[in-house]
Amino acid sequence: MSTPLRSLSLSSAFSSPCAHRKTLRAQPWHALFSESLFPRIPCFPNPKLKSPLNLSLMASVNSHTTETNNVTAAAHQTPSCRIGEVRRVTKETNVHVKINLYGSGISDSTTGIPFLDHMLDQLASHGLFDVYVKASGDTHIDDHHTNEDVALAIGTALLQALGDRKGINRFGHFSAPLDEAAIEVILDLSGRPHLSCGLIIPTERVGTYDTQLVEHFFQSLVNTSGMTLHIRQLAGKNSHHIIEATFKAFARALRQATEFDLRRHGSIPSSKGVLSRS
Repeated sequence: MSTPLRSLSLSSAFSSPCAHRKTLRAQPWHALFSESLFPRIPCFPNPKLKSPLNLSLMASVNSHTTETNNVTAAAHQTPSCRIGEVRRVTKETNVHVKINLYGSGISDSTTGIPFLDHMLDQLASHGLFDVYVKASGDTHIDDHHTNEDVALAIGTALLQALGDRKGINRFGHFSAPLDEAAIEVILDLSGRPHLSCGLIIPTERVGTYDTQLVEHFFQSLVNTSGMTLHIRQLAGKNSHHIIEATFKAFARALRQATEFDLRRHGSIPSSKGVLSRS
């Protein structure tokens, strides 16, 4: 019969810290505790201990261990990272984009368009993507070409990072408020480019940024990534709030869609067995 816990003392194990310091450091933390203190529940060397209660407890522990091992095995199927990198150079712009879908929200974006940089920060922060964008372009004319080519490059990088789209959730749906503004985003990483944008932005500019470029940004991203994207404005009067809520909702929906579904075991989330841009 095991010794009752209350009658045991740790004083003998730690009576001389100096003498045992090297031994303690060389062992993992769990090795410092004796099995006499914390016996393993499933082990019953004495047949008399195999009561119905103990057997039930043992079965419960074994079931939990099996379930944990199954989840761990499925988690190992999750790619450690999905990264896409694109360089797009034209007579109008020079764009370098790198995106890690399994990042931690790191943003390093310099496009020459301050408001767009701010929106790309939202994409990284709320999607938990690592987003690197370096762009230069003919912004002395206007922001149109740079805005477009950055979005095209991000869409292409996303396409690369997704690969064959095995194991992902595929669908994403999120509504984000920002003060008086509220935006709903629904997306499908279907391989079929489509944008439906219902934004009503009351002013022509936010700072120096032309608000017409918001829809054009998402149209360009959709075209190269192969995404079906619906954006609905539920409320909003402030242009900045409307646009920022849009990027936040998009980031959250995209995060849902790109995350790994453990129950799918790496299969493609389509009854056709393939997701492609064609």
